[in-house]
Amino acid sequence: MNYQTLALKTLTPHIGAEVIGVDLSRPLPDEQFKEIHQAWLDWKVLVFRDQHLDRDQHKAFGRRFGNLHVHPMQHSYGGDPEILAVKTTAKSKYTAGDGWHTDVTCDEIPPLGSMLYVTETPEVGGGDTLFADMYLAYELLSDTMKELLDGLVAVHDGALPYLGSYQVAPPDGQSYPKNEHPVITTHPETGEKILYVNSGFTSHIKGMKGWESQALLKSLKDFIATTPKLTCRVQWHPNTLTFWDNRCTQHHSVWDYYPHSRYGERVSILGQERPAA
Repeated sequence: MNYQTLALKTLTPHIGAEVIGVDLSRPLPDEQFKEIHQAWLDWKVLVFRDQHLDRDQHKAFGRRFGNLHVHPMQHSYGGDPEILAVKTTAKSKYTAGDGWHTDVTCDEIPPLGSMLYVTETPEVGGGDTLFADMYLAYELLSDTMKELLDGLVAVHDGALPYLGSYQVAPPDGQSYPKNEHPVITTHPETGEKILYVNSGFTSHIKGMKGWESQALLKSLKDFIATTPKLTCRVQWHPNTLTFWDNRCTQHHSVWDYYPHSRYGERVSILGQERPAA
């Protein structure tokens, strides 16, 4: 597609592009917003360099795409409920997103997209984020595997990462979300098929014996983690905002910079409908 109000520098032939010529601190003209939206659908991951945003400007950009999401672990962070702080220091026991996942698929309606604005990066380098194209993941499956997965439903459980990995209890009297989604979904805007299981949240496949479910999920998760052609790599610099389509991607924040620090803030946009086959 030829864009009139912006330019793109693609990261790979199928996923990831840097957007040139856009200042997110200013209100976006409608035509430019339409082109950003189309570029996001086309490339799934958009990177905006050299942005200087306050929180209101960050949230205003997010709201152009819909209402903002409140993270299930927000009670442990405090502050603005629509801003998720992503902070890693020498004292951190973990870094958010250190493993392949799609954001908050435990929700009944997961976020449709997330925008991470990073203002502090490790002085020694590192801290990149990998993104994987779940359209291409589906395309690379054999016809036999596609037929097997079609119609299957998986359980996505927030307790897996939030309690199991991060060891953060839910608010008193509450539990983390747990919901069921098709293993193969269809993107509501592009109509493309998506492999929709991830290591962060997917616990098991309904209707299978435990060993069958675990064997199938392990093979799919290993396929995603060990197939470099699915991915692009975003190298962070201070004042970079990256916006990804959470419906058709996974990402992995690489924690290779200990004991150095990285800081960013994330805004996520509420989905408009449940993932559907």
